[in-house]
Amino acid sequence: MTFSKNSAADLATGATPTELIDKRIADLPDWRGDKLAMIRKLIHEALPDVVEEWKWGKPVWSHSGILCTGEVYKAAVKTTFPKGASLADPDHLFNSSLEGNVRRAIDFFEGETIDAGAFKELIRSAARANGGAATKKART
Repeated sequence: MTFSKNSAADLATGATPTELIDKRIADLPDWRGDKLAMIRKLIHEALPDVVEEWKWGKPVWSHSGILCTGEVYKAAVKTTFPKGASLADPDHLFNSSLEGNVRRAIDFFEGETIDAGAFKELIRSAARANGGAATKKART
């Protein structure tokens, strides 16, 4: 399966970022599409006013700045948080890109359950780090 790496070309088709994300999910006929859809759903639950963007040929979610990206690989779906190193991670969700001093990532693998409450809190924490007013909601 091949995806365009040129986000300008993707957007030049007239598709909105939301439509491009919908297409990315639909084009993944296996567990990765389901996982990316679940990640997207949790991001929207955590921050209903999140902005969906399409950059670098991948989904990007923003709220007063980039929160995270959604990258799809053969063995994992990855969310990369550009300010991840500065975020508290009491539930130890970050499991990738741990060596850097700025970003952190979470690799989600086939068959793994996402800790929805912890992930949503991490999304809200990323929004606060961007200077956004992330609404504090009960963990669900």
